[in-house]
Amino acid sequence: MSSPIFLIGARGCGKTTVGELLAQALGYDFHDTDHYLQQVSGQTVADIVAAEGWEGFRHRETQALMAVSAPETIVATGGGMVLAEINRRFMQERGSVIWLQASASVLASRLSAYPQSSQRPTLTGRPITEEMTEVLHQREALYQQTAHHIINAMQPPEQVAAQILDALSLARAS
Repeated sequence: MSSPIFLIGARGCGKTTVGELLAQALGYDFHDTDHYLQQVSGQTVADIVAAEGWEGFRHRETQALMAVSAPETIVATGGGMVLAEINRRFMQERGSVIWLQASASVLASRLSAYPQSSQRPTLTGRPITEEMTEVLHQREALYQQTAHHIINAMQPPEQVAAQILDALSLARAS
């Protein structure tokens, strides 16, 4: 059995979309840690953050990561998953970590086109382009440190998925 594949990167980089494509291509299970957390808690990310603060959310996020990680599973992580050292180490030791890298302007454009404010609370309260620039500045080193492979996520999801399969030398399921 193959170890899990973890997709990391800022929100809007395509982790869920690409993860679903990869799972389909490989015949793997797919889990999104944010969606899992919402299902088990019955609350949106915004609700959890409002009730427990970011620290409470981050703790729950770690629990979600560990709960959904299994062989032959694609795991789309929350954008801030890399903030906790325990999460970075867990992913590196348990599977393959893929950073879906995209520029702040591309991320902001995608998030503006598909706003999900009820699920994705603002981290800074500032305009989305400024926020994404700041978030990337804070997290890029962590994404880089955690990733086994870095993939350009500023292309169509099908191409991103194909590049990940090539990087991992995994054959597509027929």
